Amino acid sequence: MKIVMPIAAALLLGAAAPAFAETPPVTAPVLRDGSHDFDFEFGAWKAHLLRRLHPLTGSTTWVAYEGTSTVRKVWSGKADLGELEVDGAQGHIEGISLRLYNPETRQWSIRWANSADGDLGLPLVGGFDASGRGEFYDAETLGGRAILARFVFSDMTPTSFQLEQAFSADGGKTWEANWISKFTKTG
Repeated sequence: MKIVMPIAAALLLGAAAPAFAETPPVTAPVLRDGSHDFDFEFGAWKAHLLRRLHPLTGSTTWVAYEGTSTVRKVWSGKADLGELEVDGAQGHIEGISLRLYNPETRQWSIRWANSADGDLGLPLVGGFDASGRGEFYDAETLGGRAILARFVFSDMTPTSFQLEQAFSADGGKTWEANWISKFTKTG
């Protein structure tokens, strides 16, 4: 019968421990400074917005809005404030987005407030990758059920970009877009 002695017991008893190959040290990835990720958006923009009327219900009814967006930096660029005002067949939307940069985590939080209810929403948290795509997430409720929300900034050029909001009711396995904004620089 062969007896196998654990390494710790062998060390305690003075037996030679088996030799292990040296493992190289693990280094953490270098986090990029994202404090200027939203600089592209400073200024005035023409906004074209499509909004799904009843998200996560199977609805395919979209409504269009046209208007303006103005974004300015605050706190020397550690934050920015965006003002959106659009009109469409379903009425008027007026809101603000407040984005704050956390230098410790190197992430942004985005909060939205709509003038219709005066409520400052939960923060979506995230950042931009090296390709320039920005993704931001939060957990919230819609119609009494828990969902995930995602903002994606994409297709950025010096004179245009797109913002898409999507919801997921299955923990992020699938996403349904419900707000697609295309912006064109005006000033």
